[in-house]
Amino acid sequence: MAYATTNPPVCIVPKVGSHSAVWLYKSADAHTDVDLVGYFTNGADLGLTEDDVMIVVDTATPTCTIHQVASSTSITVATLA
Repeated sequence: MAYATTNPPVCIVPKVGSHSAVWLYKSADAHTDVDLVGYFTNGADLGLTEDDVMIVVDTATPTCTIHQVASSTSITVATLA
């Protein structure tokens, strides 16, 4: 499946000082799909930054995994690790 900008991740704990923000993303996509380079096509626009933490909930399986934002470019894409 593919990321839909109509179902963006939500910041549940904002960044404080030098500490990372925590995000929640719910989708039927497997976490291995969400880990693909550039999966979040509007990551920078949403405010995702490198080293933020993302909790990914796969609603189809169901499973829950925790990821680190590996990069977020000014071009807007974000990649999880």
